[in-house]
Amino acid sequence: MRLRRCVHPWTWPVLLAALLPVPAPPPGPAPAAAVTAGGRPGGPAVPAVGRTWPVGTRPPILRGWAPPPGPYAPGHRGVDLAAPPGAPVRAVAPGRVSFAGRVAGKGVVSLELAGTGDPPLRTTYEPVRASVREGEEVAAGEVIGAVEPTGSHCAAPCLHWGLRGAGTYLNPLALLPPWLLRTGPSRLLPVLGVPQPP
Repeated sequence: MRLRRCVHPWTWPVLLAALLPVPAPPPGPAPAAAVTAGGRPGGPAVPAVGRTWPVGTRPPILRGWAPPPGPYAPGHRGVDLAAPPGAPVRAVAPGRVSFAGRVAGKGVVSLELAGTGDPPLRTTYEPVRASVREGEEVAAGEVIGAVEPTGSHCAAPCLHWGLRGAGTYLNPLALLPPWLLRTGPSRLLPVLGVPQPP
């Protein structure tokens, strides 16, 4: 008895597609370029190692990151987050306290972030009344101080949050993963084909 081979018409396009080379997907959007102290693009990449906002939950951003075109030119080397005096300030990621003291009359806390290279990225918070000391290891979300009532350059009370890496000003918001940056309420999609519970 002789067997006949039967090939369905839809099989040929599938087989051809499997044999043809697959083109590479187009490259995704490039990360925002860092800006050096002299205003030139470059600098280290910023890993999204942050686990929490430094103050509150999704605080309003009063002023965004606007690096200066030169070392002495006007600009904004960080972001200003709305925060009332006395609000707890938290480490956005684990690290070591590299400075906790006063600079030009303002309380400043700086952290070297763990796992961000050598030298590590350094994030700075001001004006802050520090509750940590230089050399201490801190965990993500740990309180490192409180917003001071004076010393802010904002019109309203705020926390200035900055980031530097290898002499380069970086956008501190890049430390936060996309789910922390999302605004608006979460929305659940309907689940189709699942019976309702009794």
